[in-house]
Amino acid sequence: MVGEKQKITADVASSHTIKKFELIEGYVKEWAQKLLNYQGCDSIIFIDCMSNSGVYQDNFGSEVFGTPIRVANYLSSIMKKYPNKKAYLILNDIDSERIDILKTRLPVNTSNFHINSYVGDGNDLLKNIKISKNCRASYLLLYDPYVASIDWEALLPFLKNWGEVIINHMVSDSIRAVPQVSRSSAIEKYEQTYLADIQSLFTFGSDKAAYEARIQEIITSLHGQKENRYYIASFPFFRERNVLVYHLLHCTSNIKGFKLFKKVAWKTFGGKSSSKNTRGMENQYVLDFEGTGVLRTSADECCYYIKDVAEYLFEKFKGQSDVPLSEIWKTLDEHPVFPSDGFKNEIKSELRNSYGCKSSIGSITFKD
Repeated sequence: MVGEKQKITADVASSHTIKKFELIEGYVKEWAQKLLNYQGCDSIIFIDCMSNSGVYQDNFGSEVFGTPIRVANYLSSIMKKYPNKKAYLILNDIDSERIDILKTRLPVNTSNFHINSYVGDGNDLLKNIKISKNCRASYLLLYDPYVASIDWEALLPFLKNWGEVIINHMVSDSIRAVPQVSRSSAIEKYEQTYLADIQSLFTFGSDKAAYEARIQEIITSLHGQKENRYYIASFPFFRERNVLVYHLLHCTSNIKGFKLFKKVAWKTFGGKSSSKNTRGMENQYVLDFEGTGVLRTSADECCYYIKDVAEYLFEKFKGQSDVPLSEIWKTLDEHPVFPSDGFKNEIKSELRNSYGCKSSIGSITFKD
């Protein structure tokens, strides 16, 4: 039963927030299993530097656990199977009362499972963490501010590291506030987040794509290692009435983690790329005047379906015979949103049913 203190401080978690919890929890489950079963990894480290209390209520008043409790409970349960590996959790919030609540819901430490909790500014915490040069330890950092406020100095060591970073880009804050911002403190916040002067940001206006592109540009630049590809997967989250709230970005230099995050995101959203309600428009046909003149179903860049994945592949390979499946899946592996893992049968079925493609063992033929 939630205590009086918890009743006062527990926030309401709306549906998009709960979906975010589910996505991160789902990813951690697969991320942890892959690494703990990898001989070259001795330990995993999960960092949530803006963790809140971990205890929420949904819109119906039922208790809902947030990311830190979900991750802690899962890792605690599996570490018994890996006595020679270690799992560390670093949890922080600026509010001491929220950390006190969080502590009451966390599992106990064991010989190979450790939780360290802190109170303070999350950016200060990150700046004080010394990243081990031991490449046998793998990091996953969750950076989840409540507004569009990102301290890139704090994130820099983690973006350059071999670990992974999940960033909540609260683009709704920027869309709403930047066009009319006047207070010096607010101007400084947005200039720090987008590493641009406010006059440049005024040109973005309410263009969500411009803000998102700028964030991804900064991440790629800060990673800095041009000889190695850096992968960024980005998925939008919507509240009711299809209002965009934020983008959740997954950043990694490892294509396996990139593929895995895309798979988990599509699974979390029920076989599509977001929770946006497209109201059946994905099944409405439109005439492609600029292309072949044939009927196509409409696509929404904020909410893709398997049909959009199939169309992308058909347009890329049409007219080619016996295209190896390995080449097809590699094409999707590199895509910033479309998955390959977890949806291969659905994609092949859509290619056959909607485009008349012929599949055989190991290849697909794309007719004109």
